[in-house]
Amino acid sequence: MSTKIAFVTNFPDAAVAAREMTPAGFELLVVAEKTPEYEAVMKEAEYLVGFVDGLVKEELFQIGPNLKLIQLLSAGYDQADIGAARKAGVPLANNGGANSVAVSEHAILLMLAVNRQLVKQHSSVASGRWRGNETPRVHELRNQTLGIVGLGTIGKKTARLALGFGMNVLYYDVARLTEDQEDALGVRFRLLREMLREIDVLSVHTPLNNSTRHLIGAAELELMKASAIVVNTARGPVIDEEALYNSLSSGDIRGAGLDVFDQEPPATDNPLFGLNNVILTAHLAGPTFESNTARVRNAFDNVQRVARGEEPLWVVPEFQD
Repeated sequence: MSTKIAFVTNFPDAAVAAREMTPAGFELLVVAEKTPEYEAVMKEAEYLVGFVDGLVKEELFQIGPNLKLIQLLSAGYDQADIGAARKAGVPLANNGGANSVAVSEHAILLMLAVNRQLVKQHSSVASGRWRGNETPRVHELRNQTLGIVGLGTIGKKTARLALGFGMNVLYYDVARLTEDQEDALGVRFRLLREMLREIDVLSVHTPLNNSTRHLIGAAELELMKASAIVVNTARGPVIDEEALYNSLSSGDIRGAGLDVFDQEPPATDNPLFGLNNVILTAHLAGPTFESNTARVRNAFDNVQRVARGEEPLWVVPEFQD
């Protein structure tokens, strides 16, 4: 009798990859969450794989009594009830950096798009105005100073890409690198408020938890140069969205590129939509064709590890505390 894997995703590429890579001896059951079929599958499943951190509540372990591992396809897990998982004794693992290239590339994309006023230029050309009423003032990334908040896997990859553009890279993280590690990567540590005063671009890559919620608020934004821009591809609430809007609308900072929001999807009357110095994407930095394949590969590797009696990789630190 095959071991059952419940696979929950809204991304077709991930489902296709999962069907192609299902290991021998396992049965893949692709199902939508919170349906009668979902509950029936969970009664038999030993492994839950998907973008499912929002499902990790006490009720999950009531309808899924045989679970041995919850394997997220996402890097973030801020919606998961870690306490419920610990109580049930079911490890919770994230995607092992499978989306790190995609997210770091997207962060650089937003930096370039804001600096080059890409959307404004596109609108001018598409509306038949060629260069518009005036040639926009645009900027290079070269010689700008990037400040990274959160130097994990994605933060490090963003740093490497930024260095390739000739940027200077500073970082703030509660887990500081050694000097040798900083030398190898080409970055330098700063205290958060110290860094904010120096940088031209702020890029946020920290997970969302109680200590990082509104880590960047009105007081922090006030420290930044009027010419600075903010990029967030992590989680919306790491930045105080109202404070960010106020800084953008008043010209206290020059622009922003955002892939994440306080509320997702954002309300249709979100005031950020009315600004012309903001570029917005729909929390799609991570799910590329390539990253979806890598997520599934890492997930099934972890499933097989647990099935062999080994410890899973990438278990979230809060589960192990």
